[in-house]
Amino acid sequence: MSEQPKTRPKVPEGQARFLKTRQKEPNEKGFVGYDTIWESFQKEVKYTTPKRP
Repeated sequence: MSEQPKTRPKVPEGQARFLKTRQKEPNEKGFVGYDTIWESFQKEVKYTTPKRP
């Protein structure tokens, strides 16, 4: 069988409209994870109580 490489290739940062992904550094077992960063697409407005009749 062919032997797999010991290191993973560096993946460029991914970008979508509201999402970014970045590759993490490999841990001691060789696992490579990814960071996901969400940008808010909703506005938060301070709540005000409605007027009473």
